[in-house]
Amino acid sequence: MRMGIENLRGNVRGGVLLPGDADFEQASQPWNSAVRQSVAAVVEVADAQDVAAVLEYANGSGRVVVTQPTGHGATGDIDGAILLRTRRFDRIEIDAEQRVARVGSGVSWGQVQAAAAAHGLTGLAGSNPVVGVTGYTLGGGFGWFARKYGWAADAVRAVEIVDAAGRPQRVTVESDPELFWALRGGGGDFAIVTGLEFELFTLPELYGGRVMWPAGRAREVFEVFTELTTDSPDELSVWLQRFQIPGADPMIALDFAYLGDPAAGRELTGALDSLGGTAVDTRGPLTPAQIGTITAEPTDPSPSLSRGELLTDLDDAVIKTLIDAPVAPLLNIQIRNLGGALAREVPEGGARGAVAEPYALYLLGLGLPQLIDPVRDRFEEIVGALGSHITGAKPYTFLAPGESAAAAFDAETLARLREIKRNRDPHSVIRANFPVQD
Repeated sequence: MRMGIENLRGNVRGGVLLPGDADFEQASQPWNSAVRQSVAAVVEVADAQDVAAVLEYANGSGRVVVTQPTGHGATGDIDGAILLRTRRFDRIEIDAEQRVARVGSGVSWGQVQAAAAAHGLTGLAGSNPVVGVTGYTLGGGFGWFARKYGWAADAVRAVEIVDAAGRPQRVTVESDPELFWALRGGGGDFAIVTGLEFELFTLPELYGGRVMWPAGRAREVFEVFTELTTDSPDELSVWLQRFQIPGADPMIALDFAYLGDPAAGRELTGALDSLGGTAVDTRGPLTPAQIGTITAEPTDPSPSLSRGELLTDLDDAVIKTLIDAPVAPLLNIQIRNLGGALAREVPEGGARGAVAEPYALYLLGLGLPQLIDPVRDRFEEIVGALGSHITGAKPYTFLAPGESAAAAFDAETLARLREIKRNRDPHSVIRANFPVQD
């Protein structure tokens, strides 16, 4: 098999790295350094022709092809695969008049937001600027603007792909409604995506930031969180964060973004001022390009373990588990308010669909060898204590290694996605981080 893969070097204009090559280990490493990927080759594709060449080899050799533009969302479950990197697909075009962005699959959200902000526009970005646009969007994608505008996937207007047979295509609702539906929220299991065209939104003003207190104020902060997220306008999103950073005192924070006039945002979130005693307060006007500063998430690779769930409510049992109990050995317990546009069905929307649960829970721990078992045990303790307050459903982009894409979709949607997969990639030559097939 190695000889066949070596022959790719003559057919691919980008780079091909094989085990034993000097840069192979670094090239095969995902963003989460706790995940190991034992792949057969790493190919830095330069264009759609390169992608087609890789797929031709894979179809003839029985290999599978996995695409990871930035390495986010990797599971490690891709032994023997050919790993595609699409960083050279770095095109960014902003059509301010039509309010549309056209980007290559190697582009990050930070790059898009910087380009769009120059025109008073925003994409439906996540909270971290280094996350790739493509993987995030294929999985649905929800961040600070989702309560107002919905899933990032539903803003997509066209998808540039190379299909499993190696044919470049531009997929739209008119050209291929079934595949277009699957690509918008169903993950990356159906084709190799080389570019996206998606709607941008006018955002002349934005107000947000982080307010943080010592952990002893947790109950008071939680009360303000529930006040701000009960019957709040769709323009306001608030996330509660509990932190236990090694070597530092435990803290609790409220992060928020308000899509509108800063004075109105300040008034709407005035309950934050009633608490006093803040340790950190970064509230202020923002541009779309500064959206990543709210949570200030790490932008360098690191080892981590995570668990995501959807919450039905925030009653006393939930408070006892998520607010009163210690965070350690975890780093972070995060609760996001959902609702708004996320809870509404979209005509001709994508595979993601509406989410009924009003809150999302995200748990994070360090993926260091000595902490893996304690962190996983704590995940299980929390999930067990929450019981019926979690539904078992998960956002696709919250899935963690060892979990299945089946948790992200209802039975009817999953069956439809699997049928599209069988029709479009009958030999399963393309594999997403979380494939829809078992």
